[in-house]
Amino acid sequence: MSDSHAGPAEGETVEPELQVPDEPSYDPAAPAPLGVERTPTGNAEVDACLARLGDADHLATDGHIEVYEDVHRGLRDALTALDQRPGPPAPATAPASSDNRS
Repeated sequence: MSDSHAGPAEGETVEPELQVPDEPSYDPAAPAPLGVERTPTGNAEVDACLARLGDADHLATDGHIEVYEDVHRGLRDALTALDQRPGPPAPATAPASSDNRS
């Protein structure tokens, strides 16, 4: 028997070679923009929330929930703010009549 061999020495670890494909493979689950056009609403706060939806285009699906929750929170806050804004004063009621005729 010969003492020379092509394998690793005793106790030596060998890392496997990484195989790189010649061409990039198609990943159907890769993030891709949906190309949905967003029409401005005229409300800057709402438009900013809707624009934030575009952030989900570049995330894997497990990252979408954070974006959707953030947008939902912003839209809910904008809607709640509508209820908190002072509106026109309530109409004055007619004074009670102290004229009791019986």
